[in-house]
Amino acid sequence: MDVIETAEGHGFSRKDRIWRSVRIPIQIPEDESVDSVEFFNQRGPDTDAVALVDAISGEEISYKKFRVMFRTVGSGLHSLGLKKGDVILLLSPNSILYPVLIYGCWSIGVIVTTVNPVNTTYEIEKQLKDSGARMIFTVPALYSKVEKLGKPVVMIATAEEEKSLPKSITPFSKLLSADPSNLPKVIRRQSETAALLYSSGTTGMSKGVVLTHRNIIAVILQLLNDAPPEVRERRYMVMLPMYHIYGLAVVTLAQFIRPGTLVILPRFEPELFFRTIEKYRITDLPVVPPIIIMLTKSKEVDRYDLSSLVELTTGAAPCGIELTKELHARLRSVRIRQGFGMTETTGLVGVNECRPDLSHFGSTGTLVSNMEAKIVDISTGKALLPYEQGEIWVRGPNVMKEYLNNVKETASTIDSEGWLHTGDLGYYDKTGQLHVVDRLKELIKFKGFQVAPAELEALLLTHPQISDAAVVPLPDDKAGEVPVAYVVKDPTSNLTEKEVIAFAAEKVSPYKRLHRVTFIAAIPKSPSGKILRRELSLLAKQKAKL
Repeated sequence: MDVIETAEGHGFSRKDRIWRSVRIPIQIPEDESVDSVEFFNQRGPDTDAVALVDAISGEEISYKKFRVMFRTVGSGLHSLGLKKGDVILLLSPNSILYPVLIYGCWSIGVIVTTVNPVNTTYEIEKQLKDSGARMIFTVPALYSKVEKLGKPVVMIATAEEEKSLPKSITPFSKLLSADPSNLPKVIRRQSETAALLYSSGTTGMSKGVVLTHRNIIAVILQLLNDAPPEVRERRYMVMLPMYHIYGLAVVTLAQFIRPGTLVILPRFEPELFFRTIEKYRITDLPVVPPIIIMLTKSKEVDRYDLSSLVELTTGAAPCGIELTKELHARLRSVRIRQGFGMTETTGLVGVNECRPDLSHFGSTGTLVSNMEAKIVDISTGKALLPYEQGEIWVRGPNVMKEYLNNVKETASTIDSEGWLHTGDLGYYDKTGQLHVVDRLKELIKFKGFQVAPAELEALLLTHPQISDAAVVPLPDDKAGEVPVAYVVKDPTSNLTEKEVIAFAAEKVSPYKRLHRVTFIAAIPKSPSGKILRRELSLLAKQKAKL
């Protein structure tokens, strides 16, 4: 009873067992004509301060110039025949032109669907057809993936690269030379679709997530409402892929409204990463767990001046408490926060409020403004109490509209009361901190017990000779499934399979013990940091047959 009473003071209702955000509520503009573009026009900076920087070339775009550029691009898009409701497909690595194109599209009511640059032609064509995209925007290095898909192509290229472009391809520079005064007057609505972002497909078939302008505005306001103590000149590194909701909405779009400079990296390379932090005096560093692992374990950290860092935020995949503590021990002056979100919530559900005693470590924080959540028993559908594990359900203004062209999946994900069933297993503690255990679909079923791979992975990463690890299920006739691990060990290590199994066995219950360990050169992961368990599970099954 004491736990419940304590929890009630942190947003929990004993009556309906719903958690409600205790942060200051946000006020989304009630005027339907205030879409993402109008919101930026009203709230975004209009100064000569630098908005975007290309970390490699050094090219800069000021906020004032950005406003002119996206209207110019909007006019150019209109001249190509694009109109409100059309969809364009964007296949490109990070670029300072990425947000210019997105706002340019939105200025005339065009919808954007973004694509992972590593996708195959087959995967791109599938998304092209499902989204109904009329035009493709890409770069020379990726053109071979789309040249035979039968759609007009606009090439984002350098002046030198444009010289060798086929006449059938429109150079992006043509859009940049359009007359911004010819931007058509389009009636745009906050409730209309802004973007179609596709889920990673690592836990099921890839689906188009329909995000509205209201969803985008909600997340921007939620992040602004939760801004940490101000830094005079904020500089954000945008290394996370912009095609992903984390890099696009949580980092790029939100920071445009909170004045600061976005330093854009087209790709992740350790040396480039560290040099960029040092050169541009980065203050805010959004990352994913694989980068946390590198920052914690790599000796390269000590070669660079990282003293400008004020805040490091991680998301997209679980990050264990021990790993977070190790990082804190190495970067003591940096505030470390972890968040939880998904594409279906426009990237955000909760985020840590940093505490001096570091008691927020290991959780994904409290609910952001205007959000509600409950933990539900997966068998009975009953809402649970603090510390009881179940599926995480959330509700709020940043929850997607629907899955594109998929009524059945939409109905099974968002119920009649507006609750989004996340598919994640977790629990709330008495202070309103959400602890995400793992994806429900990834739990290993061992003799009726549930084993969370993320828990074992976090444990393995505490071993001084282990650089990375992943745990997956292996079918077993007696137990149903048993947990097996793939481990990346330090190059100089002589660590054995038996030693790794024994290390884990000392710290976990018998049903969680590892049954096999395979050493591997690298753990396969998506650009957002999620372990590609399907690949490893297939590998484990193949090995078991040998």
